[in-house]
Amino acid sequence: QVQLVESGGGLVQPGGSLRLSCSASGIFFSINRMGWYRQAPGKERELIATISSQFFTNYVDSVKGRFTISRDNAQNTVYLQMNSVKPEDTAVYYCHAAQGNSWGKGILVTVSS
Repeated sequence: QVQLVESGGGLVQPGGSLRLSCSASGIFFSINRMGWYRQAPGKERELIATISSQFFTNYVDSVKGRFTISRDNAQNTVYLQMNSVKPEDTAVYYCHAAQGNSWGKGILVTVSS
């Protein structure tokens, strides 16, 4: 059974940094494309970053240069380093694995002073 568990969310001030982690089990992690999505209040869920099995990365324009996705195949974990955060980054962040179109339960990130 696939399980994706996010951690590291919380309250951060504008301009600050936060690192999200997603621990995966029940999948062949190293061959999976992994991604981070987010859903802001009143908005649709959007894809913000992906990392392939060969470590190629892609980002939505709104986070380019501020967020970095990475993976540790030895730990079956994917990360999202969030720098220079803005109030509009406030959302529930979800981890996604291509295998089985699997989702984590999501974790809240709130950017506010």
